[in-house]
Amino acid sequence: MENLPEVLRRLLRVRGIDDADLEKFLNPSLRDLADPAELPGISAAADVVLAALAARERIVVFGDYDCDGVCATAILVKTLTTLAAAAPSPVVPVPQPFLPERLTEGYGMTDASVERLLAECPDVGLVVTVDNGINSIRQVADLKAKGVSVVVTDHHLPGEELPAAEVVVDPKVAAPDHLKELCGAGVAFFLANRLVAEAKRRGLYDGPKLGGPLLVLAGLATVTDIMPVLGQNRILVAEALKNFRTCAPLGLQELHSRAARTARGSLTSRDFGFMLGPRINAAGRLASGMDALDLILETNRERVREYARRIDLNNAERRSIEQKMTDAALSQVVPDAAAQVIDLPDGHPGVAGIVAARVMERLEETAGTKVPVCVLAGGHGSARAPEGLNIRDAFKACDEVLERYGGHAAAGGFSVKDGQVDRFRELLAAYCEKMRATGVCAGVCEPPTDLWLDWSDITLGMAESLSRLEPYGEGNLEPVFGLRGVWLRDVRPFGADGQHLSVRIGPSGTAARVGDLRATWWKHGAQAESLRAAGAVSHDVRFTLDVSDYDERHVELRLLSID
Repeated sequence: MENLPEVLRRLLRVRGIDDADLEKFLNPSLRDLADPAELPGISAAADVVLAALAARERIVVFGDYDCDGVCATAILVKTLTTLAAAAPSPVVPVPQPFLPERLTEGYGMTDASVERLLAECPDVGLVVTVDNGINSIRQVADLKAKGVSVVVTDHHLPGEELPAAEVVVDPKVAAPDHLKELCGAGVAFFLANRLVAEAKRRGLYDGPKLGGPLLVLAGLATVTDIMPVLGQNRILVAEALKNFRTCAPLGLQELHSRAARTARGSLTSRDFGFMLGPRINAAGRLASGMDALDLILETNRERVREYARRIDLNNAERRSIEQKMTDAALSQVVPDAAAQVIDLPDGHPGVAGIVAARVMERLEETAGTKVPVCVLAGGHGSARAPEGLNIRDAFKACDEVLERYGGHAAAGGFSVKDGQVDRFRELLAAYCEKMRATGVCAGVCEPPTDLWLDWSDITLGMAESLSRLEPYGEGNLEPVFGLRGVWLRDVRPFGADGQHLSVRIGPSGTAARVGDLRATWWKHGAQAESLRAAGAVSHDVRFTLDVSDYDERHVELRLLSID
């Protein structure tokens, strides 16, 4: 690694990546992927599933309607369909996917979704959950009472009691440290690999490996579900991006083609997090997650195009609803509150989570505060929480007014009892104030800056070298740099209604210089006049770095703040 620019070395040291980890971090490889057997319960789960296939039982894969759940469902359905087709006659029943309906049944296994499952698949012998089930104590018990076996695979935090399934596989229940942060599709990917390996060992399958398409799905879900892109997850995401064009299901390739519009070379995590993931999620938010699942499983090109077109329309509608709800939510923000609980009775429940995230981001940008945001729409809500606050623990403190709740540390869903929204707001604020007092959650955030640079540090070669840090994502965010004492020149608004800002940044003086850097500040066009008025004053700026091919290849700054 002698050819690493010094800035990149400094950045890696700041992020805690020492020389011993450098090679694996910069060059993630499938060679370093863990053996699936290292995940507790995975071997036993494979045994149960293979026994059900041998017994010709109907297997239902019970998933979720978000991108992680849809990808996890597709991984297991593809795997089980392949293994069932390879079984000797008599024919094994085709494994069936099942996704709950967000608006009528809610997240995961609920009484309503289990009732529909049994009505649609009365001959089911085994239910395998993916991306849910760890807190479905009563529903699992009800299925078992009806003679249905259950294998739970999940990655959410468990409650005080585990479901009485045949097997529970959840890295949050038990797993070595390097596997604790798998998403639901990551767990499904490991189970799929274990199933194929064990089927081959038993002489039940001798076909090709299934890894490529399944790997793409696991990598996509890892980014979209905001899992740390480190260790095992980094391998999954890096290999998924590398192999997307050759291995991705036809539907994902068509959807990406529509989203990207212009062909580019290699994909980055932004393709997963900002193009594909939101579109897959939009189907479950506004229509049915089954539309996205059908897109991934379909092999007919004409039907794939129709599914992709429909999902793209869902996404456009989602963005319109999101903007209106975000505007309404921001009007309800209570200044200096320890937690924001926003009630939008006419809002769309499927978009509440995105709106919560947008409001939390806006509060961090404008007020510098880190507080959880809960958005309710018709009594059902979604929450987002900043680092340092576990929203599921916060829900537990409000248990008396909640019908049900669940999720991760940073995001969750909940339902409030009739007439208890105000009481929920009080309880949540009291809990968050307590966390502030104990120092668990500071409440005020300083904008993160990885490195403050000298002007001479910013070169085209240095900016190009940053691509070696890809894939970016949670735990490995795009690096944020700073420059002190710079001058702003040629400040111009651009875009529709002048909503964005174009700036040239120089190291000193007020006259234009050949060495000035080009910069853009998205959604800050309104500040053009005030910045022009302060043209004779030096500023500190924070930014990320891009390499642009427009005009001639050059470094471009994406500004995050100007002080």
